[in-house]
Amino acid sequence: MSWIRPLAPEVDDGAEALGGKAHGLIVLRRLGLPVPPGFVIGTGACRAFLRTGRLPDGLAAELSTAVADLEAATGRAFGSPGRPLTVSVRSGAGTSMPGMMSTVLNLGLTAGATAALAEETGDPRFAREARLRFLLGYAAEVAGVPPQALTGARATADRDADEDRLGGAIEDVERLVHERSGSPVPREPVRQLLLAVAAVFASWHTPRARTYRELHGIADDLGTAVTVQAMVYGNRDRRSGSGVAFSRDPTTGAPGPFGEVLFGSQGDEVVSGRSRTADLSALAEREPAVWTPLREALHRLETLHRDSCHVEFTFETGRLWLLQARPGGFVGRAAVRVAVDLAEAGLIGRDEAVLRVSPHHLRQARTPRLAAPGGPDLLTRGLGASPGVAVGRVATTADAAVRLAATGPVVLVRPETSPLDLHGLAAATGVVTARGGPTSHAAVVARSLGRPAVVGAADLTVDAAGARIGSREVPEGTLVTIDGTGGEVVSGRARLAPTAPDPRTVRLLDWADALTGDPAPGREDAERLAAARAVLLGRRPRT
Repeated sequence: MSWIRPLAPEVDDGAEALGGKAHGLIVLRRLGLPVPPGFVIGTGACRAFLRTGRLPDGLAAELSTAVADLEAATGRAFGSPGRPLTVSVRSGAGTSMPGMMSTVLNLGLTAGATAALAEETGDPRFAREARLRFLLGYAAEVAGVPPQALTGARATADRDADEDRLGGAIEDVERLVHERSGSPVPREPVRQLLLAVAAVFASWHTPRARTYRELHGIADDLGTAVTVQAMVYGNRDRRSGSGVAFSRDPTTGAPGPFGEVLFGSQGDEVVSGRSRTADLSALAEREPAVWTPLREALHRLETLHRDSCHVEFTFETGRLWLLQARPGGFVGRAAVRVAVDLAEAGLIGRDEAVLRVSPHHLRQARTPRLAAPGGPDLLTRGLGASPGVAVGRVATTADAAVRLAATGPVVLVRPETSPLDLHGLAAATGVVTARGGPTSHAAVVARSLGRPAVVGAADLTVDAAGARIGSREVPEGTLVTIDGTGGEVVSGRARLAPTAPDPRTVRLLDWADALTGDPAPGREDAERLAAARAVLLGRRPRT
């Protein structure tokens, strides 16, 4: 049995075998779009690992061959003191589980390879920062160093630290790895890769991954693939960066490129919400050679999939690379608009448009809004990242959200969220973050869970002492109302106003009524849509 497949256009295994990430990358390669070379270890290897607790027989030998092929494709050598090859190691289940499993970037940056990278680029500070980022990922995902122990080193990596501070942080993380695991970080990059692959497989059974699967009805026995690709560095120089781009606004469904970009940074900083990002349109002025092909790629992907889509991307010294592509995933009014727009453009039929919108999406689209969003009770305003209104008591940690949710609705308020907060996100009725944008972890997970979310509330501070908005204390347990469309957070239980009927929703329901032959007034919108979907799915006859 072969465990590994190249990320090549001719590979036609499905997402169940290759994982959604690798399958999407192969589609990008078929379109001739820029994807870093690499290979994928399929989900079957993960299932074998989960049965036995060790990597399956033959995988190590296949990895050596796959790495040699990658060296030939890039003209680099793994761990070389000449032109070093470094790789990203990312999870990718058949069904998307954003941020729930392990990732290790910059793998292969041994001390010798770091010195070689510094000489090759003429930038020792960049090389040290890249090694620190590798060590942070290795420490957290492979060695099991607790996140709180890495806070100082991560802050050093996230700001423009000098070489001495980077060197000190590197020594600190190496010491933590040794103390936690009993072994130093391996000097051999192949050993690093084997350990990272095992860590990604093992992360399938972490509590956060189990919780996510339970919430979304994903089977426990599917396993994850591991995608290994040559690194491209968004933190290489001032003409580098990373971002997330949608073909449409994920909140409204309006067409046109939408997303965030962070210049001079790697992609984990964008999706974590730790750093303040720029609007995607900033690329048009600063890096038109990145903006133009990115915009064209989004258009081609939406046409191919006949659905909205989004990509994760990096650009290194002005050159674009696509790292992931996924179709769909919109909710509420955005889901309605995409379905109706595509039907009216002739890309899908009206029947398919009806099937693509769930009754839950329709309820979200008609969620009432705050009657007086700018009134005296306004606490703060951020970006609406997931539609709907939520009322609940403030909880400033995930554990507190779970505890308080036992006696009533809770709004989770955090600086930003991470996969470690998933149990709190699941327990809360809504989420507010001080940092991050519409593509941050909090926003993506809130949309997937159907929770209203407000992100990037700049005057919000959340720390061990609690939450503050400006100089105003917001004690845990304070009742608040949040509007995940407009981005407002107000004190108390706010007065709501009904949402005006949306013309696209009206058209979608007209198509639904035509299927059921029952345009009788008085029925709820969700009931009308559910009846039409039942007809299309063969659960009831047409009238």
